[in-house]
Amino acid sequence: MSEMRPNYPHDWTSQTLEQLCFQVTSGGTPTSGSRRYYVEFGGLPFAKTEDLTRARTKFIDDCELAISDAALKESAAKRYPAGTIFVSMYGTIGLTKIAAVEMAGNQALCALVPPFACNSDYLHHHLEYIRPHWLKHSGQTTQANINGATVRAHEVPLPSFSEQRAIAQILDTLDTAIHETEAIIAKLKAVKQGLLHDLLTRGIDDNGELRPPQSETPHLYKPSPLGWIPKEWEQAYLGAKVEFFGGYAFPERCQGQSEGEVPFFKVSDQSNPGNERDLRVANNYVSRELARKQGWKLLPEGGVAFAKVGAALLMNRRRLLAQDSLVDNNMMVATGGDEVHSTWLYWFLQTIDFGKIVQDGALPSVNQGQLGALPASFPKLEEQREIADRLNRLDGILDMEQICLEKSRQLKTALMDDLLTGRVRVTPLLQEAQHA
Repeated sequence: MSEMRPNYPHDWTSQTLEQLCFQVTSGGTPTSGSRRYYVEFGGLPFAKTEDLTRARTKFIDDCELAISDAALKESAAKRYPAGTIFVSMYGTIGLTKIAAVEMAGNQALCALVPPFACNSDYLHHHLEYIRPHWLKHSGQTTQANINGATVRAHEVPLPSFSEQRAIAQILDTLDTAIHETEAIIAKLKAVKQGLLHDLLTRGIDDNGELRPPQSETPHLYKPSPLGWIPKEWEQAYLGAKVEFFGGYAFPERCQGQSEGEVPFFKVSDQSNPGNERDLRVANNYVSRELARKQGWKLLPEGGVAFAKVGAALLMNRRRLLAQDSLVDNNMMVATGGDEVHSTWLYWFLQTIDFGKIVQDGALPSVNQGQLGALPASFPKLEEQREIADRLNRLDGILDMEQICLEKSRQLKTALMDDLLTGRVRVTPLLQEAQHA
């Protein structure tokens, strides 16, 4: 990011952080592990970069460690008032949080101590916006760092106090919306995990209701290797009803062939935007003629693709094939017959911890025999379909919230770029809103 001074409006001024803050300083770390310096109860919260990273809002109010009065007297640690703005300087550069309570900080955090000669929320948003700016000041060492002198010398463009306050209010409102959406998403994920467990262990009865638990209605259940399952369900090894197919060695000369041919999915394609549940976006294609000559079997739409080799195996990435396609030899595809609904199979495979069945070696891996030997319980096809539909609906709601979250983040990024540089002025915007 270029320096901002030549670009901001002519009626804005600027001051360095040293001029704007009562004090710009950093702390220190008392001797690690000392019971004299670190206390479990009643001490002063002691902030580190990890605490800033963990904070979910712009405020930091909880720290992993707390220090004693002796630590303040006998080390470089300092007591900072609530409202102090911390800027991380080592490794994770430019992360910015506001102390919600009185606390101390270590030497990796630059502390901007109030009172400030500007709106504190505006200052925080400015520091958040210019975070990439610090990278050009970082040293050419293994770990990127900035220092207190660099922070003190940074110039902050300053509109009038009223415009600072208005900019901060707009960005705070967006922040609130973002945090509320994040909270909704976290709650939906928890609900999804609970519903996934309940539907795949209790299922749905003839009235369309979730079966009551076995502890309340033992006559509805029977024992199985997976625990208690509904009496109507069939217990079998996974390989009795599900077929597993391996992928093929992908020829380098075919990489990047044009769309319209046969899509060839690789493990990395599972992370492409648009492939959150269904594999739709491929980076590579092969001709149908080549697939025929090589004897490659196209895997059917609805098959569940997953990594069988490497670290991605342990990341729970399982995706439904959105079309007949091929996969590379680091992947495997599971397909069910007439008695297994493909999306139910997708959800069932989400519950398997592949990490517990991997083969030892340089790269963790699973094979068809291991997966086929896993115990499974199969509801009737219609119940499988209803289970899958309910999980899909909840997943759709979660997807919509994720889209809203991404839009809010993009809007905030755009508004920061406009408002904090003066490219778009807040005062005219507010006047238009008042007369609308």
